[in-house]
Amino acid sequence: MPNQSSNDPLHGITLEKIIKNLVEYYGWDELGKLVKIDCFNIDPSISSSLKFLRRTPWARKKVETLYIKTLENETPSDKDSDSLED
Repeated sequence: MPNQSSNDPLHGITLEKIIKNLVEYYGWDELGKLVKIDCFNIDPSISSSLKFLRRTPWARKKVETLYIKTLENETPSDKDSDSLED
């Protein structure tokens, strides 16, 4: 049986890690502008964000999509990645 999760960029990454990485990369202010949800704009914290995102699928999807786009923009296409394909 093939490993189906290998194509999932979020496989093995917790929601807490996603939020922490986004906050580190963008900061709360910019994150609140990119994903317009109150837990990022009004007295933001990791714990309040986790609570909200765990029970709000549409908001979690937006955060996960931003995280994937951020990873794609950050990942350089260098010679090392090219040599892996040979």
